[in-house]
Amino acid sequence: MTSRRSFLHAATLTAATTAIAPNSLWAATRPAKDKLGVALVGLGYYSTDLLAPALQKTKNCYLAGIVTGTPEKAEKWKKQYNIPDKNIYSYQTFDQIANNPDIDVVYVVLPPSMHEEYVIRAAKAGKHVWVEKPMAVTAKECQNMIDACAKNKRSLAVGYRLHHEPNTQEYVKTLRDGKIGKVLMVSCAAGYYDARTTHWKQKKEMGGGVMYDMGVYVLQGARLATGEEPIAVTAQQYTTRPDVYKNGLDETTMAQLVFPSGARAAVQTSYGMNMNFLDVTGSKGKMRIEPYSAYNGQKGIWSGGTIEHPYEVPYQQTQQMDDDAAAIMNNKPVLAPGEEGLRDIKIVEAIYAAARSGREVKIG
Repeated sequence: MTSRRSFLHAATLTAATTAIAPNSLWAATRPAKDKLGVALVGLGYYSTDLLAPALQKTKNCYLAGIVTGTPEKAEKWKKQYNIPDKNIYSYQTFDQIANNPDIDVVYVVLPPSMHEEYVIRAAKAGKHVWVEKPMAVTAKECQNMIDACAKNKRSLAVGYRLHHEPNTQEYVKTLRDGKIGKVLMVSCAAGYYDARTTHWKQKKEMGGGVMYDMGVYVLQGARLATGEEPIAVTAQQYTTRPDVYKNGLDETTMAQLVFPSGARAAVQTSYGMNMNFLDVTGSKGKMRIEPYSAYNGQKGIWSGGTIEHPYEVPYQQTQQMDDDAAAIMNNKPVLAPGEEGLRDIKIVEAIYAAARSGREVKIG
């Protein structure tokens, strides 16, 4: 079977992207490492339940430090993961991370409204950066983050775990190989019922709203299926809980994308219902992935057979971080650079504009 990395390049998964290669001076002046030290910034659910456990299984990187504003969390993590005091930072002392050779990568796992600030500060501190999705709230913020990492010759990767997930890679390969012919229509959905009312996902000023969060998955599904970037979009939004989702904050969003080849995509995402699938209709057949963006169990069926990769890791994030760490150590492009996150946020902005106006919006 084609290797994941070579396949992704062959399948143009990261075609036309420009990753910032690690600084040659950094590589020349620091001793080679078997593993890169990673500091997690923000110790919420994703860091606590997924990234930290995943880092216990990685081969190319390890949990070296943390950044938190909660002393109780710092003490708990210190004991649980044997983190030295010198590798524990608050948001006030964050910039001192520049002087810590134990930490090579800063992984920003904060509400989206804070991503730009901490990515730029990490880059200025001389650290490579991984940032969770959505990359940021605006395309301008994304570009600022890309520029800061480029200026400081640091690598920037977006935490798109599905780019590293073997089943997803296999379905893209099947499509690129023309197994179902020319892609004509894509339908993709990702959502769950979120009963919370005060989380950052329900706060517009913190980058909340479903299109930023779960919506990125459906955009990725449509873009990976077609291998193209959309050129126009129409969209609709609604809520069943107007007391929570108000002032432009979206609970459910539906969008219709137009691609240069003539392919169309209907995507939907929600905090009000459970759904998770990807359907692709081609000129010679069909493909269905269900679940599509779950943390495990991805399975695909296409007209000619079944796509079910025999290899599964306990945490998809383990493969993601190992791949990105290996790219840094080998001076190679990452699979999902900042430019990939920027593309999605440009589409998200167009979807919000289309929903507000009720008209088709062109995407430059």
